[in-house]
Amino acid sequence: MDVRVAEAAESQAPPGPRGTAGPNGTNRWKRRAAVLLLSALPVLAGALPTAAPAASAAPATAPEAAAQAASAASAAPAARTGTGSRSTRISVNEVTPAVPEPGGTLTLTGTVTNASSTTLSHLRLTPRIGPTLGSRSAIEQAARRKGYLSGADGTEVAGGHSMRLNGLASGVSRSFSLKIPVSDLHLGADGVYQLGVSLTGQTRNRPYDQILGIGRTFLPWQKKASGHRTRLTYLWPLISTPHVTARTQSDKQQTPVFRDDDLAKELAPGGRLEQMLELGKDLNVTWVIDPDLLASVDVMARRYRVHKPGGGPDDTVAGKGQEYAKQWLDELQGAVAGKEVVALPFADPDLASLAHRGTHIRGALSSLGQATTTGRETVETVLHVKPSTDFAWPYKGAVDSSIVDVATSAGAHNVIARSDSVRENALSYSPTAARPIGSGNTALVADAPLSTAFEDDLSRAGASSLAVQRFAAQSLSLARQAPSRSRSVVVAPQRMPTVSQAQAMAAGIKALAASGWTEHSSLTDAAKAKPDPNARRKMPSPSSYPASLRRTELPTAAFEQVRKTKDGLDDFQQILSQANRVVPPFTTAIDREVSNAWRGEGRASRSYRNDVEKYLLELRGAVKLIKKSDITLSGREATIPVTVQNNLAQGVDGLVLELRSSRIGLDVGDSKRVTVDGEHTQSLKFDTTAKNNGRAYVYAQLYTEDGERYGKVMKFQVNVTSITSTVLLVIAGGVLLIVLAGIRMYTQRKRSGPAPDPDAPLEQPDGDGSEDAEENDTPEEDAPQEGEPGEDSPEKGGPEREGSKAETTGDSADTPHGDGDDTERENDNPPAAGEKVDR
Repeated sequence: MDVRVAEAAESQAPPGPRGTAGPNGTNRWKRRAAVLLLSALPVLAGALPTAAPAASAAPATAPEAAAQAASAASAAPAARTGTGSRSTRISVNEVTPAVPEPGGTLTLTGTVTNASSTTLSHLRLTPRIGPTLGSRSAIEQAARRKGYLSGADGTEVAGGHSMRLNGLASGVSRSFSLKIPVSDLHLGADGVYQLGVSLTGQTRNRPYDQILGIGRTFLPWQKKASGHRTRLTYLWPLISTPHVTARTQSDKQQTPVFRDDDLAKELAPGGRLEQMLELGKDLNVTWVIDPDLLASVDVMARRYRVHKPGGGPDDTVAGKGQEYAKQWLDELQGAVAGKEVVALPFADPDLASLAHRGTHIRGALSSLGQATTTGRETVETVLHVKPSTDFAWPYKGAVDSSIVDVATSAGAHNVIARSDSVRENALSYSPTAARPIGSGNTALVADAPLSTAFEDDLSRAGASSLAVQRFAAQSLSLARQAPSRSRSVVVAPQRMPTVSQAQAMAAGIKALAASGWTEHSSLTDAAKAKPDPNARRKMPSPSSYPASLRRTELPTAAFEQVRKTKDGLDDFQQILSQANRVVPPFTTAIDREVSNAWRGEGRASRSYRNDVEKYLLELRGAVKLIKKSDITLSGREATIPVTVQNNLAQGVDGLVLELRSSRIGLDVGDSKRVTVDGEHTQSLKFDTTAKNNGRAYVYAQLYTEDGERYGKVMKFQVNVTSITSTVLLVIAGGVLLIVLAGIRMYTQRKRSGPAPDPDAPLEQPDGDGSEDAEENDTPEEDAPQEGEPGEDSPEKGGPEREGSKAETTGDSADTPHGDGDDTERENDNPPAAGEKVDR
């Protein structure tokens, strides 16, 4: 609608000096045809170089030249589209002071850029003051309007405050500065005025004065301080994305490993967090701090490692932000001394995602309470101040009844919401932020227009100044809604503002500090403020939660993965001799997995969760059973050794090793407790009993003391070859027979006495003429008489052979007869068995 009105106003411009026809004359159509033709030439001929500024233009300084070049480059895409009152873009870069005082001087500085395809001439910049804007919605409507609108954009400020400019070629920018006494503005009643700077000039096709562009801002005006000032609480957030991983070095200090070194850039001079601290220490604000940021900077101040991009999990390099971290912490401790500090739960958990997708996951709500405790202890340790943990801040202040229930379950009694989430139905003004919502809890409904005033890209020229002026204008308009009421207003900006946004926020807060309609209030006082009886107190239902925000929530699978990791950590810490070296890094990493920082960062969120889980599995896998090959058991009873290996740097105690057989006939014994020193192994022996032969599978499994499985099961095969009872009886019988035979032989030899001497003479047989005598072949007279010693007896000088036995060695016919001296033995030694004897 505004565009059509502007174009209608342009069509009513006075005719040119050459006597053009009336509105229906042909000359006007010729001019329009020429304009169309000229605008089409660059498209047909290709990109044309921008025209140089007129020779009469004043030479620009080096900074101005750089600014003009940058502005020209940014204006190039739109250089051929500007026509009429949009032929130029006018940016009011600074309004000093933001809130003028009676009798003072107002300074407007900015730039004007030719956005058309033709050169502009006879240029004159003029400040314009418009009518008061009677409502907050009127301010927003004026901020969105483009082009010049007669009547709505006010009148030129009288008093000769215009500025002449030389010709401006297409795409070229020029800076300006206008000084205006406040008295010349002729400001009347208190309120918000639209303040503008318009450019009047001529074009080649329209050689008459016309509005070629306008830039707008807002001027809050109040002659004297109000009797009922608005108590304003501004939250100043110190929050960052998760940077620290669960990994630590195995040294004594447990050097932490960071995902990247981006935190050092934020802490360096000119960095985002450095600017937040530098700007905030001079402001009356409530510091809202994520304790995870403090913990990360605190460990960075000593010694840390950074994961090497593209490298493996253990590929790290030394971090370089120690000095920045030390300086930042020192300055922060001084900045928050004596100020109100609110500690969020550790890692700033996403309460909305938890309420919508995680409440049915075991342990999800209990972890929120632990994060609150950890957050308070961290702030007290690092900053040496006692923070408040009684405030919960859902993402973007969007709340519903389920989010309130989750937020208050961790101990917080105040939930920071936003007015675009808790909308008022019947009130024509913005009520006090505090709203009792039952059960002793309070909703602090922050003002949405003030909270979102600095969310745009404020790095563009003029954007920051416009945001500051609009913020001040909105606050005055809010105060004038009910000037007889003293209300308490909370401003909850974005969690992680950029440097330009933080600078604009600081400028806006300083502007209100110099105003006469606001005063600072702490967040605690805002929660205790008397609530408006007509304000809405019922929280929206979960179905009213914005769909755009619901799409960026953490999925249910994320909370399932978090639960799985926590269970694995609980089992792991039970077996460690020094659990305090492992549990804290993993606990804080698990808290970071559900941070608000992952909103809209689904891939990065999954990567972080996977890295934490993978590292825990890696540590758990360092305690394992060594793979065992198949074995063979001979006999009914044997021993099976199983070895447990511990590759951790600390000892392990609290595991139980249990064997289980796949066959009933193989008993593998009772379970055994495992205790292994760091980087050592332990071999446990299981007494095994087999009742039958065959093959069986044995499964070895480690368990924690509470019966939870630990690690993977190890399977190996056992081949039993035990001897049967029948074979044992046969063998026993054979052994018994051998023993009995030996006893019998021993007994018989013992009864027979000593063996006769083989060289002794044969004994005389009893009786005469017996057959024995005949066989002896010895004459009776030659035989020794009874009582007479023989030749071999000792009396005859013969050898004595105790135990020897006489034997014959020849036939009697070959034996000579005569005296005993005629019988001679060739060899006194008896022949060996089987040896032939020659006589």
